Amino acid sequence: MVLDFIENYIIELWSLAVEMAPWLLLGLVFAGILKVYFPQKHIDKYLGKTDFKSSLNASLLGIPMPLCSCGVIPTGISFFKNGASKGATNSFLISTPQTGVDSIMATYSMLGWPFAVLRPLVAFFTGVLGGVFTNIFVKDKPMPITPFGDLKIDTETLQGGAACDDETCGCYEAPQKGQNSVIRAAHYAFIELLQDIAKWLVIGFLVAALIAVVLPDDFFSLFKGYGVVELLVILVASVPIYICATGSIPIAAVLLLKGVSPGAALVFLMAGPATNVATMTVLGKTMGRKSLVVYLATIIGGAIIFGLLTNLLVPSEWIIQKVVHIHGNGDHEMLPAWFQLGSAILLIGAMVFGYFLLRIQKAKKMKTADHTITVEGMTCSHCEATVQNNLIKVKGITNVAADNKTNKIVISGTNINFKKIEEIVNGLGYKFKG
Repeated sequence: MVLDFIENYIIELWSLAVEMAPWLLLGLVFAGILKVYFPQKHIDKYLGKTDFKSSLNASLLGIPMPLCSCGVIPTGISFFKNGASKGATNSFLISTPQTGVDSIMATYSMLGWPFAVLRPLVAFFTGVLGGVFTNIFVKDKPMPITPFGDLKIDTETLQGGAACDDETCGCYEAPQKGQNSVIRAAHYAFIELLQDIAKWLVIGFLVAALIAVVLPDDFFSLFKGYGVVELLVILVASVPIYICATGSIPIAAVLLLKGVSPGAALVFLMAGPATNVATMTVLGKTMGRKSLVVYLATIIGGAIIFGLLTNLLVPSEWIIQKVVHIHGNGDHEMLPAWFQLGSAILLIGAMVFGYFLLRIQKAKKMKTADHTITVEGMTCSHCEATVQNNLIKVKGITNVAADNKTNKIVISGTNINFKKIEEIVNGLGYKFKG
């Protein structure tokens, strides 16, 4: 019995990975291109006003960004501290983690084109609404442009844009001299970004496979016909947890196969990536309780409304048939089996290679330092880049290396002002522990 369970679990796990791998790789390629070629230098001027246009611009900016809810927080805070309005910041924080160029491709691979279209549309509308509501109900003025005296927070790396060419900027794995844009894009996509989402992607696969094997096929159909109740059940489970936009896809696919309505699946795809306890804590502390309330109300209200509309306007059988076709056949339309298999092997290989490469590179950096400090709240390479880019500007610091796995930051330099470091770190939304 146990052996049968293990065998079925492994088969289901591998099936999910094979189905999703080609489209996830394609999404990573687009994310790398976006990283290198997306213009960054003049973005802030579109986000500074407390009007509808700023919220619109912020939402449009956030949709293609391959940032999870952990990476989007320092990015959004950086926008805010550099002059972006609270409305535009909330719009960016709401729309960005719900989707991204990588997760759109992966959504198409496992849920079909209806969800691949729905996710960015819902992210866009909820982002704009969140920005508008923030402008209406939160009248606080945005932070000064230079919150740390003569030190301006850097947003170049945070926004997921072009890699910094300044040798002193402290960018996370800044490109070497002579390194072309293709190499930079590949490094970002298959090393940095893939490592950021790898943990949550694996968790998503493991949970999805477990649900597929353990729960009866008609389990969630018990809630069908209860309308809002079904959506609330999924919502309650989604809001406090953390899972990235891509990692939520296999779980949503299995939930649909177990009887969840398309609207309830959409609720999970929205609320799971966009909210978690850590994000809510940092947002409330940095932008205030009113902004946090609008943020949560927009996501929760938007999830319920769009979930109900999806169930009302989109035939459930139509969505389920597409998911069953993709999942049941083990392929996605015209993709050959050998291509899917090769993609899965390539994806797993890139995840393993990237993990060890970054650990080796960080270990070398961590050994050459004059001081070590502890900072809580760093969860990905975007967080590391946030800290590094801003601390390197402090007078006396010559080198900075951060490691989100150990919560350690090593610093080289002389006559370092640790009070200034504490102020910057806390101002970015992390917690300086000494």
